[in-house]
Amino acid sequence: MTPPEAALPSFDAGEDMPPAGPLRFETLKKRADFLRAARGRRVVMPGFILQSRTRNDDGPIRVGFTCSKKVGNAVARNRAKRRLREVARHVLSHRGKPATDYVLVGRADITATRPLNQLISDCNAAMDRLP
Repeated sequence: MTPPEAALPSFDAGEDMPPAGPLRFETLKKRADFLRAARGRRVVMPGFILQSRTRNDDGPIRVGFTCSKKVGNAVARNRAKRRLREVARHVLSHRGKPATDYVLVGRADITATRPLNQLISDCNAAMDRLP
C-alpha cells in the first residue's frame, strides 16, 4: 500500500520561492556582535525592530535574533524567534547586503501573534528604509 501524496505548498506568482539550499547568511552568537549592531542603524516596524551594521570585511550576511522577557515566557520568546528566523529566510537571504550584520528584535505581544505575511512585508519595508 502506498501512502497518499502530500499537498505541495503553493506560492503566489509575485512571491519568490524560498531558497532550496543552504542559506546565504550566518547567525550572530557573540554578545559583542549584538552590541555593535545595536549602535548601527535601526528601523522600528510594527512587528519587530531591525538593526543593521556594515562591517569592514567581505564576509557573508550575518543575522541575529533576540527577544527580551517583555515578549513573554520562554515558549512565547522561542515562538517569536522562530517566526523572525522565517522572516529572515524569506527576506534577508534575498535582499541582505554582504558584509552586513542584521539583528531582528522581537516586540512584546506582537511578534508572536502578527500574521507571517505581515511580518514579511514589515521586513521588506524596513529594508527599503535602510540606506
